[in-house]
Amino acid sequence: MIFFSKDEQLENLGNGILEATWKAFPTLARNQIALTWIVYDPPVPVNTGGALTPNAFWNHPVRGFNYRGVERIYPASLVKLFYLVAVNEWLDKGMIQQTSKELERAMQDMIVDSSNDATSLVIDILSGTTSGPELPNGPFETWKYQRNIVNRYYQSLGWEEIQTINVCQKTWCDGPYGRERAFYGEMLENRNMLTTNAIARLLHSIIGGVTVSSERSQAMMALLKRSLNPDDLPTDVEEDQVTGFLGGGLPQNAQIWSKAGWTSQVRHDAAYIELLDHRPYLLVVFTEGKAHAKSRAILPLVSQLVAEAIATL
Repeated sequence: MIFFSKDEQLENLGNGILEATWKAFPTLARNQIALTWIVYDPPVPVNTGGALTPNAFWNHPVRGFNYRGVERIYPASLVKLFYLVAVNEWLDKGMIQQTSKELERAMQDMIVDSSNDATSLVIDILSGTTSGPELPNGPFETWKYQRNIVNRYYQSLGWEEIQTINVCQKTWCDGPYGRERAFYGEMLENRNMLTTNAIARLLHSIIGGVTVSSERSQAMMALLKRSLNPDDLPTDVEEDQVTGFLGGGLPQNAQIWSKAGWTSQVRHDAAYIELLDHRPYLLVVFTEGKAHAKSRAILPLVSQLVAEAIATL
């Protein structure tokens, strides 16, 4: 069963936000945006440091709105959230050892700076595989089975929202070569795919303090925290996950925990947001298309409209 319940009030607000977005950006097609929005009504079950048991947390009702929330879309760097959770699970269960500072450094750089090189090391450690030249059939089958370990972990959770996802590929600047390219498939049919609902559920569990353990959830939250102070933003536009994303549409006194993703074809963001004196909420927005991937205005507008809607609740 899906983790949030639909609600007439949020349906009306959500549809209004989408219509206002399409009006502001007439070239954004109806099938070039996907969105999941979760509102936390009092008593709020999230960002409490894991005060609720997993059972109590998952039985706590939350309401939400989604538009094309089940559509499989290339997630760009949002897949790094799934690798972050997996590596914490592996560490917690003793499947891997944190024998050096390198894994810790890679986890931080993967989320804070969205480093693809750091992500590559994390995936190698998660799966016991490495990149390299193409492999003969037998060894390649073994390699592929090992690389799919993260997919098997998520399928074992039994969540409806993640049944259709694919999280097994590294993230690239120039694209895959050798065995990595072969693993993508001739038509790139095996590339990473996520939905806004799947990301919303994973983020919901992290901010609820029930992912792996409350301590590990809090450590993940610390990596996701973003400052909205202009003086704190990276000078390198490629590392700035606030301006041009959901954080760009918020007042400076808001608090945000987020992970953005972008390529020449997509621009996405997933965030948990707390506004002063209003209900906290979770928002995941995907946009597709070359022109929209370049736009630093669409996601901030959606974020601003959602923040305005929250103020009416």
